[in-house]
Amino acid sequence: MSGVTSEALREREHPLLGMPRRDAAVTALLLVATVALFVASAYHRTKAPLQRVDTAFLKDMLAIRVRGLTDVAQVMNFLGLIYVTLPVRLAIAGFLALHRRWWHVAAFAAAVIVSEATIGPLKVLYHRSRPPHPLVHISGGSFPSGHAVAASVTAVAAVIALFPEGPRRYAWGVAAVAFSVLMALSRAYLAAHWLSDAMAGVLLGTSTALVTALVVHRLRSIIERRHPTHDPPTGVTVPVPDPR
Repeated sequence: MSGVTSEALREREHPLLGMPRRDAAVTALLLVATVALFVASAYHRTKAPLQRVDTAFLKDMLAIRVRGLTDVAQVMNFLGLIYVTLPVRLAIAGFLALHRRWWHVAAFAAAVIVSEATIGPLKVLYHRSRPPHPLVHISGGSFPSGHAVAASVTAVAAVIALFPEGPRRYAWGVAAVAFSVLMALSRAYLAAHWLSDAMAGVLLGTSTALVTALVVHRLRSIIERRHPTHDPPTGVTVPVPDPR
């Protein structure tokens, strides 16, 4: 017989939010930024200034185009395709399910489903034209960037689900944000999207991941308060069958 402590059992499915108040405040700030950009992209008095920024940024991207940067951007384009994102998402969800981290599965899956459900309607609603002469195949409206949404929501939701509060979560969180921003810049570099399309995608994907984590965390807290588990005292092990 071997034993697993109650602390180890809790560690296996860590709280989605290590500091709920702080995380709620960060989420609120991101939501404000997201709404502000989406409103600015729709309101007739702010669309023109925003388009001038987008046009100037595209000109800068055209001015620095070189083979190496284009190759990197093409790789990012490939990583954002559904043929890549779908297997990655299934692998993450499968790993969490295999370890019976059901709350983590719920938060991750909800973030992905909600984000994917919003992209199509938003593209139709904004009906924004793409930049001229893109270097990759494109389809649908330009706002927001589907690649940027998919990259950010997958990366951020995965970090929340896979890593507990602590240095590793912070390190992987920085990597997730860096990957999301790089994806956004690559979309503008390839002229697949305007800069504001790409940044709106990053904000939307990140906000969706955080909001779903907040909701699932809150739901978990309510259920666990109503149905508390009675763990053995500290140091007492829970016997489990020896696989040998």
